[in-house]
Parts: sequence; C-alpha cells; structure tokens
Amino acid sequence: MRVTSDLAMVDAHVHFWDPLHHYYPWLCDRPLIPFRYGDYSAICRSYLPADYLRDVQGHRVEKTVYLEAEWDPRDPRGEMDFIGRLRSETGFPNVAIAQAWLDRDDAAEVLEHHAARDFVRGVRHKPRGGASPKDRRPTSMSDPHWRSGFARLRPLGLQFDLQAPWWHFDEAAALAQDFPDTQIVLLHTGLPADRSTEGVAGWRDAMRNLAQCPNVAVKISGIGVPGVPWTVARNREIVLHTIDSFGVDRCMFASNFPVDGVCGDLDTIFSGYKTITGGFSAEERAKLFHDNAIRIYRING
Repeated sequence: MRVTSDLAMVDAHVHFWDPLHHYYPWLCDRPLIPFRYGDYSAICRSYLPADYLRDVQGHRVEKTVYLEAEWDPRDPRGEMDFIGRLRSETGFPNVAIAQAWLDRDDAAEVLEHHAARDFVRGVRHKPRGGASPKDRRPTSMSDPHWRSGFARLRPLGLQFDLQAPWWHFDEAAALAQDFPDTQIVLLHTGLPADRSTEGVAGWRDAMRNLAQCPNVAVKISGIGVPGVPWTVARNREIVLHTIDSFGVDRCMFASNFPVDGVCGDLDTIFSGYKTITGGFSAEERAKLFHDNAIRIYRING
C-alpha cells in the first residue's frame, strides 16, 4: 500500500457538532431515522475540531471545509454562529457551506445573511426525490419555487453543494445547464451505494453524463457500503471512474467525518484514497488532495 503522510491535504467535507448543547433532529431525536449506512448511533455524540485532529493524525490536513450538519431547520443562521465561534477558538474550519431551504419564504433573507459572513462559500439543500432508481418522480430541482431560490445564489457570490442520488442526475444536469455561472459541487461521489452490476452500471453512466456540465465538480467521499468494512478493493473502481469522468481538475477528496466513521476510521479512508491514486503524478495528486479544494472553495491564507 503506497501511503504518503507528507501529502498536503484539504479535507473538503467535514462536520463538527455538539448535540448536547444544540438541536440536530437526526442526532437528537429518537428513534433514529433510516440512514444509508444503517445504525449510526455511535456518532450521536459531540464531534469538534479536537476530535477530528485526533482522528486525522498521520495525515497532513492543512484546511477543512465544513458542511452544514442538519442543524435545527428553524434556525439556519444559528449554525453559522456556532461555526464562527469554533473558527475563532480553534482555527477550524476554514470555510463553510451553510444550511438554506431554497423553497422557504425566508430564503432570500437567509441567503443574504449567509453571504455576509466572510467564511461562508455556499449552501446545501438536499432536493427531495425518489428513494430508488425505480422511483424517478421529479425532484425539488424541477420545482420553480426551489429554482427561484437557487437563482439567488450566484448574485450573492454563493455556490451550491448538491447531494442527490445518481438516478436524478438528468435533473441535476438541467439545473447546471440553466445556471451555468453557478458552481455546483456534487457530494459523496453520486451515492453509489448499490454495488450490484446493474447499480454500478447506472451510476457510471449517470456520472459520465453529469460530468459534461463544466460548472459541476465532485467530492470523492461518502462511498462506504453498509455493513462491510471500507477497503481499497471495494472502492477502487468508484474512485477511478469518478476521476476519469470529471477529470483531475474537478475532483477532490473528503472524509465526510464523523459520518463515514460508521464505515471505517479516518486513517483507513485517507490511506485508501492515497493508495488508489498511487499511480497518478505528483501534480495530479496535489490537485486531487489539495489544490482543487483551495480553488473551488476559495480558501485564502
């Protein structure tokens, strides 16, 4: 296994949370909700920068991108207050993607509030849609009201982190084409959870089609499979096809911690990504692990 600990890295997708003092419905409420990784009770605890730095020992992570953690939806601005305090106290995260509900009546006010913070780079709002490839009902991405909220992003200097399964990428491509000046970052590698021959084939085609949109980049993260350990052998094809489809300049690696801790420890995951890309040039690896995230998320200093 070829693993280099001196490779400068940006972790392009981390979560910090404190469910003892703040309300996250999915972490705080019981019973726990159905989740793509199965039982996630082990992560329903505080996870702060000190915890992350302990987990990532041995890897040279220099910057982090925070992703909204499904904080109390009644108060999307409060989450960024919390993250602002963490930044002041610890220096992490460097930038953030905030929560915003694009189809709510207060969307304009919330987006303006987020855009006024110098560390917020964009927002995430998971589109509602079908739960399997057999259910291809239209998602939020086709809803005019949701799209009116999306249209506010670019004028405010905000980008969009898109979390949607691959069977809805026709709508994702239409969204990207209709808003070509808005940077979209596809999360979690298009959610290739179904590793059957049919499932992987559908995911492969969808990824290659979405990659035709030049304003879409992708995070290689969230590729754990429920109930089985995270391994290089299990995930090599997923990683390499993603890079082949989107190109070295539009891919970046991320941990999705602590969520992906349900599937494997952080060292296993980061070492796995390094091993899979062992045949890439030093310049290509620098882009994948560091430079692309710096550029796409506009991380300064």
